[in-house]
Amino acid sequence: MKTKLFLKSLIFTTFLFFINNRSVAQKPDFVNTTQLCMNHFFTEEQGQKFIQKQLLSYKNKAGWEKRAALIRNKLLQGSRLTGVKINSPLNAVVHSKKVFDGYTVENVFFESVPGFFVTGNLYKPSKKLESYAAVLSPHGHWNNARLDTPMQILCANLAKMGAVVFTYDMVGYGESTQCQHSYPHSQIHGLQTINSIRSLDFILSLPKVGQKRVGVTGASGGGTQTFLLAALDKRVTAAAPVVMVGASFFGGCTCESGMPIHRDDDENYQTCNAEIAGLIAPRPLLLVSVGDDWTYKTPTVEYPFLKSIYQFYNSAQKVENAHFAKETHDYGPSKRAATYNFFAKNLQLSLNNIRNKKKGVIDEKFVTVLSQDRLHVFNEQYKRPAHAVIGNEAVENLFNDIKREK
Repeated sequence: MKTKLFLKSLIFTTFLFFINNRSVAQKPDFVNTTQLCMNHFFTEEQGQKFIQKQLLSYKNKAGWEKRAALIRNKLLQGSRLTGVKINSPLNAVVHSKKVFDGYTVENVFFESVPGFFVTGNLYKPSKKLESYAAVLSPHGHWNNARLDTPMQILCANLAKMGAVVFTYDMVGYGESTQCQHSYPHSQIHGLQTINSIRSLDFILSLPKVGQKRVGVTGASGGGTQTFLLAALDKRVTAAAPVVMVGASFFGGCTCESGMPIHRDDDENYQTCNAEIAGLIAPRPLLLVSVGDDWTYKTPTVEYPFLKSIYQFYNSAQKVENAHFAKETHDYGPSKRAATYNFFAKNLQLSLNNIRNKKKGVIDEKFVTVLSQDRLHVFNEQYKRPAHAVIGNEAVENLFNDIKREK
């Protein structure tokens, strides 16, 4: 098992290397590569021992909350987001509404910071409700993932259940082509986190979207974005990171671990993704894991660890694990079904809306899978605004120029 997982991880990491290094970017001076924790930075044994040792050090709720505050501050510092408060107009453009069985789809772009545009699709229930839950769905390192069938199915089902859902491109993926994903080589993580926070601003600004029913879910690199956003932004009320949270695996892409968020120049400081996920407590958290990637030990390692943190709040029942021992690294039907159930319970959505009435099981066949061009944000009628900042160095300068309050 270990050899098989190592080989799969090696192949996955090699794939990301070629994807992310089509142009080689020099790391900015502020990044000390010895502070970065990438890929399997810990062995499985080291990861397990680390979180067990950390758990003993908390002792109680007060001890954990002191540690959680430190981790949150280190996340902001390492992402170069300390003091960043962006309240510039989103200038959102929503267009090309399409109506289907129980849901609608629209194409969206808005400015996360002046000159940089988030591109995505907005799914809504076609049934009028007094209020709607909100769900963000970032994607992982799959080409055109926002437009692919699994994402369309996930978002359509959540919309028919009663949520307004926004799925958006990773920087450098899909229609987010103002810079490459590999550049600014060590700042993509910070920029993507800003995009997630601003996506939350966008979806919560929509009519009748409730501020107390807010979910986020994504798989792989989208899972990383999921738990980081939920850790940093308490407006998220429920999170479901899929096939990602681990004690030994730190993410194979610079957008996940290319900035010093796991350790820094304080030689006594170290954290891992499992501990970062603990910052979501006591808000509901679902860990979706499989037997064929680095999450294969989640039921016996990361899940019990996080359950112990939730127990500090007498809320152990609010963290769950859906484990699929024979499945692989994706956001397939069984994983989506686990998420539907989780959000139905924690965001008060209706599972009955997507159940087969005769068989009583979830039935995703109602979804109309669209050709990718129908989901494109930019076209002849809706062009990317002329003031968009274009090019690797220009986007890096844009990130560097973001106002940081002291």
